[in-house]
Amino acid sequence: MAGKFEVSKRANGEFQFNLKAGNGQVILSSEGYAAKASCLNGVESVRKHATAESNFHRHEAKDGRHYFTLKASNGQVIGQSQMYADTGGRDNGIRSVMDNAPGATVDDTID
Repeated sequence: MAGKFEVSKRANGEFQFNLKAGNGQVILSSEGYAAKASCLNGVESVRKHATAESNFHRHEAKDGRHYFTLKASNGQVIGQSQMYADTGGRDNGIRSVMDNAPGATVDDTID
């Protein structure tokens, strides 16, 4: 089963997307966007930038858990992962985004 982007609206009215792997696990989440069109542009940016591992930046949180961000060529963060217990999980998450994002469909039911 292929990955998909799910576009949703937050309680504060902002739009966001989550990239889910084929198993339904959220592997990347966006920031909040004021406009739906901007959110969809973010989806396209993930598709474009997820093909190069150099766009992924590995981080360690203060509590020792690991996560990554995906940055556009202008340096702006376009998505962040969940927290992982170890670097292996984080690196598998990066690989999953690289594998799923380019061909992922968009589940957009928000008007």
